[in-house]
Amino acid sequence: MKNKKKIISKYIFKEDYNPKYVNGAFGGMGPQGEFVVNFYLERVALPNSQTFEIQEGKLIREIVEERKPADHEQSLVRVVENGIIMDYQHAKEIHRWLGEHLKNFEQNFLKDE
Repeated sequence: MKNKKKIISKYIFKEDYNPKYVNGAFGGMGPQGEFVVNFYLERVALPNSQTFEIQEGKLIREIVEERKPADHEQSLVRVVENGIIMDYQHAKEIHRWLGEHLKNFEQNFLKDE
C-alpha cells in the first residue's frame, strides 16, 4: 500500500463559502424614491504573502514574503460587496427590527457605560 499524502483541516467549508463582514455603509434615495444602501469592508491592505510547505502531512516550513508598499500605513482598501434597495415600507420594517436589536444590545451589554 502506498503512503498516501493528506492534509487534515480543522475547518472544512464548501467551496463557495465566503463570510461577509461589514464596517460601513453608504447610500441615499434613488431617483424613484427607493432607499439604496451599499455595504462595504474597509481595511488596511494585507502586507504579507504566506506559503506553507507540507510533506507527509507535516508542516516543514512557512515562507513569509513582505510586500509592504511605502504608503501601506496610510492606505485603505474599500471593498463594496453588495447592497440593497428597499421601498418605504421595507425600510420602516428594517428600521423597527434593527432598533429593537440595538435596544436589546444597549440594555444587556452597555449597561455599565
